[in-house]
This record gives sequence, structure tokens and C-alpha cells, in this order.
Amino acid sequence: MMKKPSEAAQELGISYPTLKHWIYSGKLKATRTPGGHYRIHESELERLRGQSPAVSAARGTAGKISGRNKLRGIVAEVRRDGLLAAVTLSIGDQKIQAVITREAADELGLEPGVPALALIKATEVMIMR
Repeated sequence: MMKKPSEAAQELGISYPTLKHWIYSGKLKATRTPGGHYRIHESELERLRGQSPAVSAARGTAGKISGRNKLRGIVAEVRRDGLLAAVTLSIGDQKIQAVITREAADELGLEPGVPALALIKATEVMIMR
């Protein structure tokens, strides 16, 4: 049986963007339909379920992440447009915005008033006065 990527991600307990990254990087084998859509065979999902450390880490069940630039805030606004969502997070008297997939925003339940973390990945952080 073949699954859509969104169905496969849900079954594995990982995000849709993570699953797509796994397809693009070759970690997960997928078939393309004549229309260019990806489908994942059930046997491939079983193989991944057997690699529980990788799936657990992607699910976040390990409880740890190497990123240190975490900012705790409250969702101030979510603007969904097509496949994307612009999420504004209020952190004290500052605001930060991230553009993520609409599906990720929906999976995370991002709505105004919901607490959330901004995890910032950067090769360089500068300080100004």
C-alpha cells in the first residue's frame, strides 16, 4: 500500500518538512506518480519504524536539541497564505517572525495567544549598541 507524504509523516510522528527532507536526501525511498507527487510504500515506513533512534530524534522524543538560541514567547499573529504561514511571536517587547509551511503551523496548533519557542539557527550573531 502506498501513502501520501503527509499520511506517512503523521504515522511516523514527524513533521511533513522532515519527511520531505528525508526523501530529498535519500534517507527515505519514495516513488513519484506520473503527476510528480511522492508516494511512500508501507514497507519503507516499516523500515523506518525499525530505526527507532532516528525516528525518535526527529519526533523530538529524545527531549534534547543542540540549538541554544531559544526564545520563549507568545504567538501574536498567524497569517496563512497558500502553502505557507507567517508566524509572529511576541517575546517581551520584541517581535520575531518566521515563515513556515502552513501544514507545520496547523500541526503545531499555532494560533494567537499560544505559547511557543523560536529556535534560531545562525552561523553568526552580532551585538549592537
